[in-house]
Amino acid sequence: MSETNQPEAAASKMWSGRFREPLDPTFEQWQRSFPFDWRLFQVEVSASIAHARAIAAAGILTAEEAERMVAGLNAIACLQLNQREIANSNAPFAASAAQAEDIHHFVELELTREVGELALKLHTGRSRNEQIATDMRLYVSDCIQACSDLLTKWCSALVRLAHQAGDAVMPSYTHLQRAEPVLVAHWLLAYVSMAERDISRLHDCKARLSLSPLGSGAVAGATLALDRNIAAKILRFDGPTTNSMDATSDRDFALEFTNALSIVGIHISRFAEEITLYSTAEFGFLDLPEAFSTGSSAMPQKKNPDFTELLRGKSARLVGAATALAVLIKGLPLAYNKDLQEGQEHVFDAAETALGILEILPAFTSALKFNFDRMKTAATTGYLNAMAAATYLSNKGVPFRKAHEIIGNAVRLGLESGRELNDLKLEELRGLSDAFAEDFFAAITLEATLDCHDVVGGTARHRVAEALAAAKLRLGENS
Repeated sequence: MSETNQPEAAASKMWSGRFREPLDPTFEQWQRSFPFDWRLFQVEVSASIAHARAIAAAGILTAEEAERMVAGLNAIACLQLNQREIANSNAPFAASAAQAEDIHHFVELELTREVGELALKLHTGRSRNEQIATDMRLYVSDCIQACSDLLTKWCSALVRLAHQAGDAVMPSYTHLQRAEPVLVAHWLLAYVSMAERDISRLHDCKARLSLSPLGSGAVAGATLALDRNIAAKILRFDGPTTNSMDATSDRDFALEFTNALSIVGIHISRFAEEITLYSTAEFGFLDLPEAFSTGSSAMPQKKNPDFTELLRGKSARLVGAATALAVLIKGLPLAYNKDLQEGQEHVFDAAETALGILEILPAFTSALKFNFDRMKTAATTGYLNAMAAATYLSNKGVPFRKAHEIIGNAVRLGLESGRELNDLKLEELRGLSDAFAEDFFAAITLEATLDCHDVVGGTARHRVAEALAAAKLRLGENS
């Protein structure tokens, strides 16, 4: 490490020249963002390397200085920053961590320890306004990829579970009342559809944020003749942003990201609610995996659905982060305002909450064990073949509204006598309509009830098999 004595200039604030009075110490600590924006350390270093290359191309750094600068940045990139370490007074970067106003200041202080006063040239031609806009885009882009990968793993777990379920059936519900029989695989694939939309939304967000703010300056653009494409290419952006005022104040990408994550949370919360319900003794459709459950401190027999309940709860944090960010931004004038610092924490919280959920969800899903006999019993009692029965009459030429009424009367007859539609006698049915014939009973078996939904996206057995095969193909699943 060269020039270990930190220059006095670097020990001051990045903006201190105009000021003569020191900051109020309580305010100084209160307004620091480093206690949370340390999460941007790696992307700040990457963006700084890109900027160093850009100002070298503009003649601000010699070739030798540029290599020294980049080497110094690569050296400090090896630091392991986390919440515990930045509070550790014995950490190698403890002095910088205690002094740093934000992540940009921290990197400058550490770089100064590495390369001396050369570090002070790095800020030539840039502003913290464009730095934070760049860092947040890079951070969100990385989180989108991580979330997308984990959502894909959840999809794979759901698809494998659907494959294992085969032709097992369960009741579907509307208004939380039993509606019609469906394949268990059909129900599971509904969540695959939701997750795939979530992945698509995240990728859409990533495509729109893939422009580099570097070179935008504080508000009006850099005062150097920078080739903005240099930094954009190094950071793998599609190109530079088109307006400096928009670039430094834009947080649309953060809004899109947190809103996309809120929808992810809503989908997962719906799944969690169904698993919670279906695991109760009242439903008995599945047994909760013990590895993801806890007991009661008072009632020895209990197995509580802690994971699914926490999924429901944490989804509220995701919705809350998106809402708070929208309220924060809605009244801000152009361009950068310090209010935007508050938005960072909502993005960090949403990302870390979503990633925490998604790290566990695939394993939990894979561990689910269904009680297929109980599910089948529920799917074959309670007149869940009534829609198929009405369809039978409709196919015989009875107007559907009339068919609906006739089958309603048949259900009433069954209720009064304690029998399912399959158990009614043909002569009783013909007393309701002459359209009934002996083939009625074949039309309302479980298999026929499933297979009458023979449309793309329906629960007919061959349609679900096709949908499952298509999902496997999309996910690269071979089994």
